[in-house]
Amino acid sequence: MPAPLVNRRFVLRTTAATAVAATAGAAAGSVAAGGTARAALPPARPDIGVSAYAFDPGQVRLTAGRWQDNQNRTVAYLRFVDVNRLLYNFRTNHRLSTGGAAANGGWDAPNFPFRTHMQGHFLTAWAQAWAVLGDTTCRDKALTMVAELARCQANNGAAGFGAGYLSGFPESDFTALEARTLSNGNVPYYCVHKTLAGLLDVWRLIGSTQARDVLLALAGWVDQRTGRLTSAQMQAMLGTEFGGMNAVLTDLYQQTGDGRWLTVAQRFDHAAVFNPLAANSDQLNGLHANTQVPKWIGAAREYKATGATRYRDIAVNAWAITVGAHTYAIGGNSQAEHFRAPNAIAGYLRNDTCEACNTYNMLKLTRELWQLDPDRVAYADFYERALLNHMIGQQNPADAHGHVTYFTPLNPGGRRGVGPAWGGGTWSTDYNSFWCCQGTGLETNTTLADAIYFHNDTTLTVNLFVPSVLTWSRRGITVTQATSYPVGDTTTLTVTGSVGGSWTMRIRIPAWTSGASVSVNGVAAGIATTPGSYAVLTRAWTSGDTVTVRLPMRVATVAANDDAAVQAVTYGPVVLSGNYGNTTLSGLPTLDPASVTRTGTGSLAFTARADGATVNLGPFYDAHGHNYTVYWRVGAGGGGGEASFRLANAASGLVLGIQNMSTADGGLALQWG
Repeated sequence: MPAPLVNRRFVLRTTAATAVAATAGAAAGSVAAGGTARAALPPARPDIGVSAYAFDPGQVRLTAGRWQDNQNRTVAYLRFVDVNRLLYNFRTNHRLSTGGAAANGGWDAPNFPFRTHMQGHFLTAWAQAWAVLGDTTCRDKALTMVAELARCQANNGAAGFGAGYLSGFPESDFTALEARTLSNGNVPYYCVHKTLAGLLDVWRLIGSTQARDVLLALAGWVDQRTGRLTSAQMQAMLGTEFGGMNAVLTDLYQQTGDGRWLTVAQRFDHAAVFNPLAANSDQLNGLHANTQVPKWIGAAREYKATGATRYRDIAVNAWAITVGAHTYAIGGNSQAEHFRAPNAIAGYLRNDTCEACNTYNMLKLTRELWQLDPDRVAYADFYERALLNHMIGQQNPADAHGHVTYFTPLNPGGRRGVGPAWGGGTWSTDYNSFWCCQGTGLETNTTLADAIYFHNDTTLTVNLFVPSVLTWSRRGITVTQATSYPVGDTTTLTVTGSVGGSWTMRIRIPAWTSGASVSVNGVAAGIATTPGSYAVLTRAWTSGDTVTVRLPMRVATVAANDDAAVQAVTYGPVVLSGNYGNTTLSGLPTLDPASVTRTGTGSLAFTARADGATVNLGPFYDAHGHNYTVYWRVGAGGGGGEASFRLANAASGLVLGIQNMSTADGGLALQWG
């Protein structure tokens, strides 16, 4: 596949000097009045091949804990942001008054090539905040934006655009894209994908028929625009990043039942990427990473819409190749936005690793695939790893608006929130950044509850261990999960309500644990708890029954695929990093694995010896405000798949023999088979 026309970093650097600065002081949104969201609008067509189903967003709510804190900060920003500023480029482009609103900076500045990619993310996040929390401020902001987008679309005749067109840049950019003469760095369909997805979410989560009408008109414009191209012209055009156009149009087909949208979706099947993956061939080296992952989500959606196994194979193979050969210990992938050679990990520990968009999209892909194969714990193990170690820590916990990093640096001495321009780890801002990763960050932190629980008839699956409450409305059951996980190794699930009759609870037993146990009302359940499987608990339940799950954790190391002497340290699902304060590191410290010692039970605090000195270790998701290292060079005896070391647990006085759990695929000792 041809490389993207221009790297995003280059685009930003060449336009930053003339970017319009955003002004401060936008009016804050009011606090939600406690609205009640209704269930999502059901699709016209059920997904094919699915045997585990998500709950409606409002049926699962987070309770007090780190995840809810992330959600709250993001919702505060969603309530705060000025809708009129977000509409500036749409109104200008469609020849309407901006109403005196200030323009934004960064990637939504009036002269930035792919301005108005961000607004679709806001629509999705607002809709999700309404669906999950009943937040009326977010709902009303979404509806206000949709109404104004409808006004923009209705003025296309005066603006000289085709019917249904909707964007912050002229339609002539698509003419240049089709002719392969586009030279301004724009990725037009990438932006349109975000708008389509946001409108779809406002329709199905809020129930806005106006959002539906604007969505269908814009999708109709896409059909008209792409339908006149030859297959060769279309495939050539797909050499420019187009987001998840195949995914959102397939979703539209599923939602409406109108086969027109599947036809349009399949025009975005990118043969140069799909063909190698269908043959399970890793041809990712050098490709712009986040250009690819949304296509794979689209393949999974197309399989669920058609049953064509080639689509499923593409998605499954893409996941396995990426996780096995291109993923760092924290679950992220890519360096400088690009895939590198297979297994190139230690050679690419830089300040621009792990673009957050990639992990956001890999989580979406993982969720799609797990629902097709819900016995495969490896999917859920990866989901936990990437969400916990990369995405939770992507957000700045000291920022009331929950701003995020673009990359997550993995260089020795890396630091979140510090980096050149927009890369390396710089924090996003209210109005002067609007990077792609800021947009997906909004969605990440308004969907934190959507992969904890799943159901299938009389079976409930518990995939993640997060403080939360599930309201299983159809069965009249409430499940309350209380846990300090991963600080503690135990979670408690209390079942209340109309629980009469027999049904099954499946509980994930991660591959990294050993000696897991499940008890009911304090009595051992007597069920299998094999690592890398599901513990299956079937019983006639009584309101008030309590299920206690214990998942013993141990220290392990994760070797880089390309250098067994370069390793990360983990404790259960958590990647630990070394705290180096303000010290600059010129290279990877050399760690003595035998020295890793937990120093207390109330937090994940550890010490170790590295380069002959004591260093504090803690969860990487909490590595904020200091320089850190995630990877280490291990000394003699520290490498090798079966090398053992000892962990002195200062909290309990126990000294435990620990096995090095490095794996060839670079995962957290996960069993991918």
